[in-house]
Amino acid sequence: MTRAAVLDTREEWLEDAVATIHALAHSQGSVTADDLHREMREPPHSNLPGIAFTIATNRGYIHSIGRKRSSTKSRKGARIDIWAAVKEES
Repeated sequence: MTRAAVLDTREEWLEDAVATIHALAHSQGSVTADDLHREMREPPHSNLPGIAFTIATNRGYIHSIGRKRSSTKSRKGARIDIWAAVKEES
């Protein structure tokens, strides 16, 4: 029996998530985990969104500018970071 859905590997999901974080930060001015949750497919493991934000930060794509309460029901109002795109030097 074959599976209709293709399962993501950890690395594939992370690279897609980092690219999404980068794009959202530039297009919206800021990005949160709630935004990533709305834009991306479910991760293969629940800790991957946090790792994606860490990778994006380490690559110099984003920096934290504040915190707010999550609007994702499963997060039950937990505080999440608000991230902004790092301005590129000309």
